[in-house]
Amino acid sequence: MLPLLLVALGAAGALLLAGAVSAWWWCAAGPLLALTGLGARDLAQRRHSLLRNYPLVGRLPFLLEAVRPKVRESVAGGEADGRPHDRNVRALVHERAEGAEGAEAKAFHGGEHDVYGDGHEFLEPSLRPVEVPDEPPVVRVGGPDCTQPYDMALLNVSALSFGALSSNAVLALNRAAALGGFAHDTGEGGLSDHHLRGGGDLVWEIGTGYFGCRTPEGDFEAREFADKAALPEVKCVSLKVSQGASPGFGGVLPGVKVSAEIARERGVPKGVTVVSPPCHRVFSTPRELVLFVARMRELAGGKPTGFKLCVGSRREFLAVCKAMLAEGVTPDFVVVDGSEGGTGAAPPEFAAGLGTPLTEGLITVHNALVGTGLRDRVRIGAGGGVATGSDIVGRLVQGADYTNAARAMMLALGCVRARRCHTNTCPTGVATQDPYRVRALDVADKSERVRRYQRATVLGAGRIMAAMGVREPGGLTPDRLLRRVGPSSVRSYAELYEWLAPGVLLAEPPPSWAADWAAADPDVF
Repeated sequence: MLPLLLVALGAAGALLLAGAVSAWWWCAAGPLLALTGLGARDLAQRRHSLLRNYPLVGRLPFLLEAVRPKVRESVAGGEADGRPHDRNVRALVHERAEGAEGAEAKAFHGGEHDVYGDGHEFLEPSLRPVEVPDEPPVVRVGGPDCTQPYDMALLNVSALSFGALSSNAVLALNRAAALGGFAHDTGEGGLSDHHLRGGGDLVWEIGTGYFGCRTPEGDFEAREFADKAALPEVKCVSLKVSQGASPGFGGVLPGVKVSAEIARERGVPKGVTVVSPPCHRVFSTPRELVLFVARMRELAGGKPTGFKLCVGSRREFLAVCKAMLAEGVTPDFVVVDGSEGGTGAAPPEFAAGLGTPLTEGLITVHNALVGTGLRDRVRIGAGGGVATGSDIVGRLVQGADYTNAARAMMLALGCVRARRCHTNTCPTGVATQDPYRVRALDVADKSERVRRYQRATVLGAGRIMAAMGVREPGGLTPDRLLRRVGPSSVRSYAELYEWLAPGVLLAEPPPSWAADWAAADPDVF
């Protein structure tokens, strides 16, 4: 506020001098009064959180983007796998959140980078496209042991905890979910009032800290879990085994962000950095994991229950599949989190250097479930860099049933990627617990932005499928997604990857899977 205050004081001083000393002071008073009025307008408007927190000064980034687009583009850089660079993703999310039509084409073909180099992926259109459905398809989540199945949208809000995000950001996401008919994952930070007030459908995530259902000693508290899981807003329950950006590492919430409310919600001391354990206390083997998921489903009254992981060893996930077969129980869903997923709570050494990328992780989980004859009982969610309609369709081709997005949803909320999440000084009120900064995020405006972004992206996925001649996600097959692997060579995913036949691991494992299948032990990770 200091720059605006200085400008206002300067305007007042210039006015006094213009009246008492010389009319020439109007030359200074006029511009200063105009700037004061502009600053007051910044404070009053609700569209831009950055301007509400930083009147006048907050306009500098917009000015720099307008006059130095090439610098901005070069800083954003390209991605090695041929996907559009970061600037285009931000442009797409912003334009869709604003309700702009045709945003995908404008955002993803406006750059100067070579989108047709090695690694470029593209979907195969059909010479006989079909009509785009009036409403996008949904995915029924709930296996044979589930008594309250849930219809999941193709794109949902991925795990974003209250604590990492502000109260207004959480409330805006939840209201958007209610308005748009999609699900909102709570993240591992607990089930707060801000998650419940918006009326949106919730996927309650339980992490290694068991926040929201935690004993004073840090163990899982079954009674509190059952009481909260029974709330009508909670549609699914998810156990976080690991996440893409920091597999094998517990989440961190800096003490500066642990307010009295956060401390109360999580059952931790105020102002003290919260570090979640790297692994769960309630299970230590694949069999115990599967049985605990079944127990959670029973405590939740039969609501869909599953787990989220960043895939590591293929043998370990096959061990989980063997445990499912041995115990005769399956999760209702498995969410695969790619290593390209983002978080503000991971060491920089973990970023993109540990864990399996989403493409390989998805194909591994899909093949393992198909090969063990369990795929029809388990739905697969996918998260990690999902932002566009083509991202959704590509992940469905690779084995997912639905997708989740966190970074894109935050951009729709107004995040400017200042990378100050851990300092409690987020300039747009998205990732802070500072009450003054939080108040700048207008819930009504931002919830509508998120709703528009989600709907436009899912409709975009529907248009792409229709252009491919596909009416339902089930019609997408690996041969419809292609990748350039050389200057004159293009191969489909059906050729690039091995796809197992149903039940083949139980009958005669193919040579490429035989060693991992033989080594997989349901009682040892």
